[in-house]
Amino acid sequence: MYHFFVEPEQIGEKEIQIRGGDVNHIRNVLRMKPGEEITVGSRGKEDRKYRCRIDTIGEEQVTAEIMWAQEADTELPVRIALFQGLPKGDKMEFIIQKAVELGACEIVPVASRRAVVKLDEKKAQAKGKRWNAIAESAAKQSGRTRIPQVRPVMSFQEAAALGAEYDRKLIPYERAEGMEETRRVLDSICPGESVAVFIGPEGGFEEEEIAMASRYGFVPITLGRRILRTETAGMALLSVLMFQMEGKDGTCISKGFPVE
Repeated sequence: MYHFFVEPEQIGEKEIQIRGGDVNHIRNVLRMKPGEEITVGSRGKEDRKYRCRIDTIGEEQVTAEIMWAQEADTELPVRIALFQGLPKGDKMEFIIQKAVELGACEIVPVASRRAVVKLDEKKAQAKGKRWNAIAESAAKQSGRTRIPQVRPVMSFQEAAALGAEYDRKLIPYERAEGMEETRRVLDSICPGESVAVFIGPEGGFEEEEIAMASRYGFVPITLGRRILRTETAGMALLSVLMFQMEGKDGTCISKGFPVE
């Protein structure tokens, strides 16, 4: 079933008004007809999903009758942010799409020292608009009730300072050792916490960047004995976090080691 997002003020007691680009998509791309059913989410912070039946399709607005509304459970019980070193080509688009599908709440593009891609302000703004459109499309496809934000490109230090605000701060690093310690760190994450995941670009991190991240509270972890591509590393860690946290309630059980 097709899923759309609207502003909170477009949701009434009995009907929802869809405007903007989705009208053309419904009318001319999907060629939907009155009577067909859709689901609608709010761009606000509420985790609620509306099951609707299309009533009228105009040139500038689609009106849908609300059949029922329910609290949705498609969001993870932890808030995960992916801090992604800028990759080459169109890899960022793929990374954003998959990160949204796996439950990330926001994506932060990072211009680290070894990043091959260098964006000027004009290009960064154009990329940002494109990246946020991809995030919204992925949120629709995966049935999310929230649209993850793709933030403007940040320097490494700006990103590390932002990540410091999160409860858990993880930075996979090829020189980190101890898979058992990685398991301990991941197992200690509790529902209700926020998690920052920092992934390097194709060239990886410089030692000075790892040292800076550590000063901001990031914990270097290993993802195994193999070196993963930048578009693989984040997905691997997000997949593990999704698997561990999906469906958990607010109870955190100690596994016999400190929970910071």
